[in-house]
Amino acid sequence: MQVKDVLAHKSGGVATIEPGMSVAEVVAALAEHGVGALVVSSDRRTIEGIISERDVVRALNTFGPGLLGMEVREIMTVNVHTCVPTDEVRLLARTMTDKRFRHMPVTINGALSGIVSIGDLVKSRMDEMETEHDQLVDYISSAR
Repeated sequence: MQVKDVLAHKSGGVATIEPGMSVAEVVAALAEHGVGALVVSSDRRTIEGIISERDVVRALNTFGPGLLGMEVREIMTVNVHTCVPTDEVRLLARTMTDKRFRHMPVTINGALSGIVSIGDLVKSRMDEMETEHDQLVDYISSAR
C-alpha cells in the first residue's frame, strides 16, 4: 500500500499556520482542526516547519506561560521529514517509529499536498492485513 492510498481515504486538505503567528493561535488551530500537528507555511505550498502538540508541551516546560505570546518560528521543528504519494506505507511507519515523530507532510514536486499521521498508517496497514487474512481464509476454504 502506498501513501496515495491512505490520502484517498482522508478528508480535506492540510491544516497550516504561518511562522509569525503566536503559539496561542497554534493551540487554537490544533483544537479547531482536531489535529496533532500543523505544517508551518507562509504560502500553503512551501514547508517551512511543523509544529505539534509535543513541541508546544516541551516549549511550555522551557518557557512557561509566556510561551503563548511567542511566535511559531521560535519553537517549530525545522528539519521536517517528508514523503511522496508513491512511498510505501510500511517503510514510512518504520521511519516514523524509529525517528519518533507522528506526522509527515506529503509533497508533490516539492509542494505540500497532504499529511499522514502514524495513526493513518497503522489503520491502513491493519486494513491491508485484514484483507489478506480474509483472502487466505477464502482460499483455504475453497481448497477443501
